[in-house]
Amino acid sequence: MLRLFTDFDGPIVDVSERYYRVYQYCLEKTQRPGQAVRQLSKAEFWQQKRARIPEKQIALTSGLDEAQAQEFSQLRRKTVHTEPYFDYDTLVPGAVEALAKIQAAGVDLAVMTMRRVWELDFAFQKFDLGRFFPENRRYCLSNDYVKTRDIEDKPLLMAKALKELSFVSDTWMVGDTEADITAAKTHNIKVMAVESGIRDRAQLELYRPDLIVPNLSSAVALILEKSTLTLR
Repeated sequence: MLRLFTDFDGPIVDVSERYYRVYQYCLEKTQRPGQAVRQLSKAEFWQQKRARIPEKQIALTSGLDEAQAQEFSQLRRKTVHTEPYFDYDTLVPGAVEALAKIQAAGVDLAVMTMRRVWELDFAFQKFDLGRFFPENRRYCLSNDYVKTRDIEDKPLLMAKALKELSFVSDTWMVGDTEADITAAKTHNIKVMAVESGIRDRAQLELYRPDLIVPNLSSAVALILEKSTLTLR
């Protein structure tokens, strides 16, 4: 049997509008009255996020001073994972169709995300995604989990999943960050990185995934093609 672990934000959900709206809010709240700032366009902002430019540097580029950049960074962390802004998330084009395709092919599908339970539930209800992932195929953080770093937390989540789930002969991971790649490689799982998320190709290449593809649709097509070839 074939199993696919997919990350949530990046392969399935586009978070760029949420992140940009939070950037706009934090810039507005941090600037002094009358202070001239340069608000980045969404394209400029998202390019910098995908290249892993630090929050403080984005703030400085936008015209804030050092003290304001620190304040901006702290406010951003407090705001970006709050319910009003989750409403700005949208589905990655073709993601639902890809999930339906791989589910119909009989692949065991599981989601693995650094979202907390309530954050994942919110998105599942908004986008009607629960049909693809039963309760025992949802791996996320508890609401009271004390985060360290995604690149450390995600391999732990993968370990939990592998301990709980039945053995399968073949497994793939699809994700959009270094945490996804590291989680898969730590447990000797093949991994595809998608370019539809929060890391650009140059950043993904640093962590050496097995493949880099445009999106979940491309990943699903390749996985099904490879599994068919294996069965021949």
